[in-house]
Amino acid sequence: MESSDLIELEIGAVANGGSCVARHVGRVVFVRHTLPGERVRARVTQETKNFLRADAVEILEASPDRVPAPCPFSGPGRCGGCDWQHVSLPAQRLLKAAVVEEQLRRVAGVEREVIVEEVPGAPDGLGWRTRMQFSVRRDGAVGLKHHRSHTIEPIDECLIAHPEVEVLGIERKRWPGAAGVEAIASAGTGDRLAILKTRGRARVPRMDAQVRLISGKPDKPPFVREDVGDRLWQVSGSGFWQVHPGAAPLLADAVIEALEPRRGDVAVDLYCGAGLFAGVLGESVGSDGLVVGIESEAQAVKDARFNLRDLPHVSIERGEVEKVLDEIQFGRGKTKLNRADLVVLDPPRTGAGPDVVKRIAELAGRRIAYVSCDPATLSRDLALFSEQGWALSGFRAFDAFPMTQHVELLATLVRG
Repeated sequence: MESSDLIELEIGAVANGGSCVARHVGRVVFVRHTLPGERVRARVTQETKNFLRADAVEILEASPDRVPAPCPFSGPGRCGGCDWQHVSLPAQRLLKAAVVEEQLRRVAGVEREVIVEEVPGAPDGLGWRTRMQFSVRRDGAVGLKHHRSHTIEPIDECLIAHPEVEVLGIERKRWPGAAGVEAIASAGTGDRLAILKTRGRARVPRMDAQVRLISGKPDKPPFVREDVGDRLWQVSGSGFWQVHPGAAPLLADAVIEALEPRRGDVAVDLYCGAGLFAGVLGESVGSDGLVVGIESEAQAVKDARFNLRDLPHVSIERGEVEKVLDEIQFGRGKTKLNRADLVVLDPPRTGAGPDVVKRIAELAGRRIAYVSCDPATLSRDLALFSEQGWALSGFRAFDAFPMTQHVELLATLVRG
């Protein structure tokens, strides 16, 4: 079968990854730009031994949940940044819930109804993304990559980008010699930052006077300030922070609600980044308690220590989580930490994995809060926690990435 062949398909259930499942001559087909229940004509984009990938290019029978895509750059063979521009927001959340439920059931053996909650700040699903990675063509035109491709779609505006990002006007400038431009903005403070990735000698267009432009890897990267609660959080360069302006405060409150910290508790924040959860836990457990944050990225550790410098009972340690948990000594008396009342972890998309799960299961005494953006690896790790005697007691899902297939998750575990 040629990659450009057109096939007619009856579309089935949603799949993890922004596609829906269909069958053609007995083979599974993962189809983008469609919805469950539709009948479409699709163009094959990839053929493997076990399945096909395809784009729906003609809708023969439309779902009632289909809407006109607000973005002129979305659609088959166009920008790959969004998966669900053609789907109403309520239906997007139902699709994400179905994916999470399926992963929990199949991988973790957990039957649970999932409701994907709206995150405040983007009621129409647009204008929320405060961190954008733009690609640059050889001719200096800026755009975003096609799905599963290095081809760049030139754009002059991104509708999911936050207005503070769009103020920079990056898509409307030419960037000769650049390979990419990252745009970062804080919705709370108005700080803006552009980070230039060069192919060699790049020519930088005239920028807004408020913008700090990074080229290369400076010793002291500039930062943006984020506003959560009563505290400003310094996040340097490309350091991790939630991209939806409503996500960080919502998750901070949700983690505290999940863990139910008490004065004097010992808590551990794994993959702590700039220290958001360590900070709110430090304020909750008080000066009689102890909070230890662990982070591998050097600049993030510096940021977290700076952000939490007024909380002497919060310690930020640098290193890989699995090594630090086993080797480093914590606390005022510098004794090995063998037990913590509470553990929160927010690992990368790859999840925690068996070694870290086993160590957390041994370390945690009362509750674990697991924050994840990947239902597959979260479900895998929940199954591992179950083997270690921990049970799922609470589960929340947040629509922190509207128009895309991504979803932010929070699982709460207690000893079974």
